[in-house]
Amino acid sequence: MRIKSHWFKPGTEKGATEIAGAAGFIVFRIAQNALKHMRGAGYELPPGAPYFAFLAEFLAFLTLCADRIAHARGDEAWRVEFTTAMANKVGGYLADNQADLLGGDSPEGYKKRFIALVNERSADYAGFRWIDEGPEYGFVRCFGHCVAETMQAHDQTWAISQVIECEAPEAVDLMRGAMAGLLDPAPRRRPRGRAGARGE
Repeated sequence: MRIKSHWFKPGTEKGATEIAGAAGFIVFRIAQNALKHMRGAGYELPPGAPYFAFLAEFLAFLTLCADRIAHARGDEAWRVEFTTAMANKVGGYLADNQADLLGGDSPEGYKKRFIALVNERSADYAGFRWIDEGPEYGFVRCFGHCVAETMQAHDQTWAISQVIECEAPEAVDLMRGAMAGLLDPAPRRRPRGRAGARGE
């Protein structure tokens, strides 16, 4: 999966809310990609409530991983602004899709439920460390069990292993790379088109 996470336009340093907006879009794509992988591996995630429950858990996890990266910057006010904006951005994407495809509630209602999930998972993951390589094993294991609860009973045991060993590490690597790019204040030069092949 390829993601764009560098700023190309020169100018002033991007603020926490602007970075959160870009990170939220990327995280939503990463979670959708993980869901696609799970389906490809044979797990049942039918359209409807199970689909969105899986996405919500993945999005909450990645939002809280991004929060740990923000914490490492050492600026608590920046972290609060960033994480609040990101949770709202991600929750907005999820809520709009839920309202369109499920109905039954307004986007605002769905978004409030996602924010509540982020707060709940923040407490669940609080006892686990974020190390140089990313979340420690207990963090990912807890996440795997949360995801498994959204799945069919016959898939739950194997889903935990799939998430711990495959989906979470890949998603975290993508998210960490994206955050590194978004937090880099230096604009990236746009790639030039490739020159045509030349005969010898």
